[in-house]
Amino acid sequence: MSRAPRWGTQLRALTVGLFALGGIALPVTSAVPAQAATSGTFAYVANFTTNNVSVINSATNTVSATIPVGTSPFAVAVTPDGTSAYVANNGSNNVSVINTATDTVTATVTVGTNPAGLAVSPDGTSVYVTNSNSANVSVISTATNTVTATISAGTGPFSVAISPDGSTAYVANLVTNNVSVISTATGTVTATVPVGTQPVAVALTPDGSAAYVTNQSTNNVSVINTATNTVTATIPVGTTPQMVAISPDGTTAYVTNLNSSSVSVINTATNTVTATIPVGARPIGVAVSPGGTRVYAVNEFDGTVSVINTATDTVTATIPVGPRPFGATATRVPVVATASCPSGHVVTGGGYQQSGGAVPPVETTTRPVGNTWQVLADNQSTNYTNVTPYAVCAP
Repeated sequence: MSRAPRWGTQLRALTVGLFALGGIALPVTSAVPAQAATSGTFAYVANFTTNNVSVINSATNTVSATIPVGTSPFAVAVTPDGTSAYVANNGSNNVSVINTATDTVTATVTVGTNPAGLAVSPDGTSVYVTNSNSANVSVISTATNTVTATISAGTGPFSVAISPDGSTAYVANLVTNNVSVISTATGTVTATVPVGTQPVAVALTPDGSAAYVTNQSTNNVSVINTATNTVTATIPVGTTPQMVAISPDGTTAYVTNLNSSSVSVINTATNTVTATIPVGARPIGVAVSPGGTRVYAVNEFDGTVSVINTATDTVTATIPVGPRPFGATATRVPVVATASCPSGHVVTGGGYQQSGGAVPPVETTTRPVGNTWQVLADNQSTNYTNVTPYAVCAP
């Protein structure tokens, strides 16, 4: 039976209740610390009722960890390097920061009232959090996990997406039926784009040329041309559309339809629905795997996640998670290893050595982090974890 639009009811309820020797730098190698049990692709699902996050291992389609977070978690976003996940806790007015290598919460950041959505900047330095009952957006520095700015938006800001160049944030305002276009450099609204009734979510194509906005009360998706900040297409989808996610190649958008218990597949070249996929009861969150081969649809009433094969547009697995799951994201979690300098010395450089294993890392990044040298090895095979970093230290 169809009910009143979900987020309008929810928002009203919330409003009421609401090493060196003699100066010569020498490399110093330290042992690799404890690493994630497995590296690879994982989906993180926020469970509203049980105040935790389920971690799904995409290789096995099983929940590999359950992480306690704040009250009534709504949404999850992951940093581009895959090392940290940020969770918007709608009921406790804060954001939990998860270390993906250990699946533990390492920080909790207080934000505005009833945070609902969040997005990480492409350079990984900032997290933008929509505060649905504060009519603003909190900006968190990932270096310090503190709020560095608060930006005004429309009424009922619910979801946010950041342009690929990091210059612009797009905020879907559920109550004022529009999208705020925010300059991240100045923290000001530079344009306001009218869309459908009760916009819930917004997602950008990888090239940043278009924003897709789900309008839950008009059962359609508005397509915004980001160059002109005008709506260029309106696409009918299922009943009460909720979240939207776009494939890594930008060719396809996936929309969860709450009261149709389905996912609409949109061809972004033609802006038409090419398939409608039945999933579990009342799907809300949706995420596309980094490789674009899977879509994760989060079914609120079933307490499950439907795994969709994007080649066939069919559900290939159904995974039980917590009660009333809401938001989701999918990411590659790397092997993380660090080498430290002795007390009194500083890191001036570093690198890594690799040995063993059947498959080398797909991508390896090295960088200084505090007084350590960190290596991130983006593994597609759990057989390869022998990455040993070393730090070059100076007094």
